[in-house]
Amino acid sequence: MKLSELAKLTNSSVEDEAKDFEIDGAAGLDEAQSGHVTFLANPRYTARVQTTCASAIFLADGIQPGREIAVLRAQDPYLAYTRALRLFHPEPSFEPFIHPSAVIDSTARVGEGVFIGAHAVVGPHAEIGPRVRLHPNVTIYERVRLGEATVIHSGVSVREHTQIGARVVIQNNAVIGSDGFGYARDEERHWLKIPQTGRVVIEDDVEIGAGTIIDSASVGETRISRGTKIDNLVQIGHSCTVGEDALLCAQVGLAGSSRVGNRVILAGQVGVAGHLTIGDDAVLTAKSATSHNIPPGKTFSGVPAFENREWLRATAAFRRLGEMQRTLKALAARLTKLEDAAPGKHGQQDVTDEHS
Repeated sequence: MKLSELAKLTNSSVEDEAKDFEIDGAAGLDEAQSGHVTFLANPRYTARVQTTCASAIFLADGIQPGREIAVLRAQDPYLAYTRALRLFHPEPSFEPFIHPSAVIDSTARVGEGVFIGAHAVVGPHAEIGPRVRLHPNVTIYERVRLGEATVIHSGVSVREHTQIGARVVIQNNAVIGSDGFGYARDEERHWLKIPQTGRVVIEDDVEIGAGTIIDSASVGETRISRGTKIDNLVQIGHSCTVGEDALLCAQVGLAGSSRVGNRVILAGQVGVAGHLTIGDDAVLTAKSATSHNIPPGKTFSGVPAFENREWLRATAAFRRLGEMQRTLKALAARLTKLEDAAPGKHGQQDVTDEHS
């Protein structure tokens, strides 16, 4: 497509309108070739602008390329580049098809234009919306509801009574609606399983990564709200609620009945204890763990997690502990030496000697 058309479709503007040549792809600074558009969002990669083979680049206002290259001005170059990638790599189309080896219960309702791959199983009273894609070896339990244009990849199991909205994407080997981890100890101190009678609700436009597990509620529901994106290998315990447009990165763990607000970001390997609330727009940085509520809009770090600015100061001090210990020992030795040499101490001894 022409550079001018690309600019219109990515909410950017061509700096030099005389340059209106064909763009046939998008790639990063190091990978881009002639005919590609690239981007610069992080200043640390500025030097790579000089060596990229791209024909055009998305840049924020005020940033100069320092070389001859077509510039597309964008408020957010990374967002503009993402839109360009989507233009050049659209979602693949598919033909409606139900594989002969698929097993679909006679009571299930299947919408128009669906794709159901080999050895997929659709259970009793399930409802499969229009244009849904079930890849091979997907298992849909009884009374599951799938909204239109949802895509479920191979190996996924969607357990009984789960409700999934429209345009949801679930990557390989995720399990939605598995039993929550709930047990009571009996009189003989054996664990007695608590029936998990609730369900999971996944709202529209959610994406769920490979190997992620979302447990059913013991009573009521576990809910993932609209637009939330969940990475691979995330564990969401029973009766949790995750707000809209949240971002849960790899290996995050939410214990039961956690409440995660809207637009929250939980970075990799964050742990949240049960029955806690993470306020809207809060951020927990990688490997943090919290056993208390997090206020809205705050960034927390560490184990146990506390405010990021304090954590940065604390980690800076931690790196100097060895030096601080040596300094303290030296000061203690000097203090002891000064006390031993103090006149009052020897003077008292002299007075005693005179009266002996």
